[in-house]
Amino acid sequence: MEIAAKTYYDTPVGPIEIQASDAGILSLTFTDYPTYEINPTQEHLLQCIEQLDEYFAGKRTRFTVFLDMEGTEFQRRVWRELMEIPFSNTASYLDVAKQIKSPNAVRAVGSACGKNKLWLLVPCHRVIGSDGKLTGYAGGLKRKRWLLQHEWGVLHGKQATLF
Repeated sequence: MEIAAKTYYDTPVGPIEIQASDAGILSLTFTDYPTYEINPTQEHLLQCIEQLDEYFAGKRTRFTVFLDMEGTEFQRRVWRELMEIPFSNTASYLDVAKQIKSPNAVRAVGSACGKNKLWLLVPCHRVIGSDGKLTGYAGGLKRKRWLLQHEWGVLHGKQATLF
């Protein structure tokens, strides 16, 4: 899809660029060099920022902003399944593969997670190894750990070390 608008947003885990099409949010990308002169007026960007503010303040557990997911049908199946993992819960790559009726596609599920451009809105940080350990995350394992601890803390009223 064509980018209609973009803006930048400071998260507790680093600044991101948010891109939107006319249909919805296209991507969230960590950036080392944000240019903050862009003031969003596009509705999808405004909704996304509002929902990110609520998430990081511990007041939102599910995103409802429109998404414009670009990917193969298999990737979109995986991403839809990721959005079903409850807030503050985790699932293994194998669990996700089984849920989408492709139990032998564990590596393909991992690849789809790695290609997820909507890393928080489509919560791939909630996917862990079958042994319960943190594994790959496009934003880095420190960010993955922080996001999981944040969600656990929201539900339990405190931050804790999970792994």
